[in-house]
Amino acid sequence: MARPKILVFQHVPYEPLGTLDPLLKRAGFRIRYINFGREPKSRPSLDGYEALIILGGPMNSDQIDVHPNLITEIEIIREAVSRDMSVLGICLGAQLLARALGGSVSRNATREIGWYDVALTSDGACDPVLSAFASVQRVFQWHEEGIQLPPGAVHLASSDASSVQAFRHGEHIYGFQFHLEVNQSLIERWLTVPANQLVLQAEAGSIDPEVIRTQTSKSVRDLEKLSQATFSRWIDRFETGARRHRLPSR
Repeated sequence: MARPKILVFQHVPYEPLGTLDPLLKRAGFRIRYINFGREPKSRPSLDGYEALIILGGPMNSDQIDVHPNLITEIEIIREAVSRDMSVLGICLGAQLLARALGGSVSRNATREIGWYDVALTSDGACDPVLSAFASVQRVFQWHEEGIQLPPGAVHLASSDASSVQAFRHGEHIYGFQFHLEVNQSLIERWLTVPANQLVLQAEAGSIDPEVIRTQTSKSVRDLEKLSQATFSRWIDRFETGARRHRLPSR
């Protein structure tokens, strides 16, 4: 029996699946990356895939003049929704998902880069995927834009700077503004890549990379445990044929 497949939209090489990758492989999935940074004209078919994951990136979701692939991605996301596929959008991916569902995205007053608290809504507290979160949970963030909730979506979490940090559409379509997929080495990589260095220089005086490094050493292990619990719950909620993949959630 062929292993089920997951399609992943990637925008830059330094924003991979991270801690989500081994969970998917352990559950028996084959993973196909589409790197739109290398293949901006790619238009993959959803045929044969069980789920779609849209990762983050340094671009904004409305920069279609520079990144026309963003239009393609939104169109494919809408198709995935119409097929009732499992979908997960992370950061930029959550913003593209929100746009595909009829929501909007705009610049926040402040960037969230580093470790910040998100608070669950009442719906988030009883959500089957976010149930591993504390009512107020510290997570890693790197974004400057915020999401306005799409029509019909369920609001799951917020922060002081971003009113929508997580949302669900239907039963198994999720958008996370925060980054659960990072580990210490990936965070260090983000702090040093040239594109992010420009952002950090612009935020000098308000965002300190050394503070982020110190907070990472204290918080990243708990985040990795939260990542496994949360992503396992998302994977566990969709079926591939007659078979359900169950992963440990604690």
